[in-house]
Amino acid sequence: MLSKENYGKPINEKLSTVLRRNTSKNDFADISAKTNISFSTIRDVVYRTNSLTKSNSVAILFLIERAFNNALGRQLLAEGDKLFLHKIAVDNEIILSKA
Repeated sequence: MLSKENYGKPINEKLSTVLRRNTSKNDFADISAKTNISFSTIRDVVYRTNSLTKSNSVAILFLIERAFNNALGRQLLAEGDKLFLHKIAVDNEIILSKA
């Protein structure tokens, strides 16, 4: 997906969607500082208005790692939230339907 064959093309739509869903402007800024790739270049590659290049692919790889960690963190928070809400429901005898 980030191979030489993809240089000069926008990243695929699925990757774009997943990166946008799981990263923030602060993540873009952090990775920009780490890689010396401009914030706007990272943003434009993620939003598919700029093509992938050898140099900006480094920033996108860091962004993929950040998105993965953010998604995992959000998943863990959601699991904790579900347990918390379930306890309140049980304690208050709310009938929960299983979806």
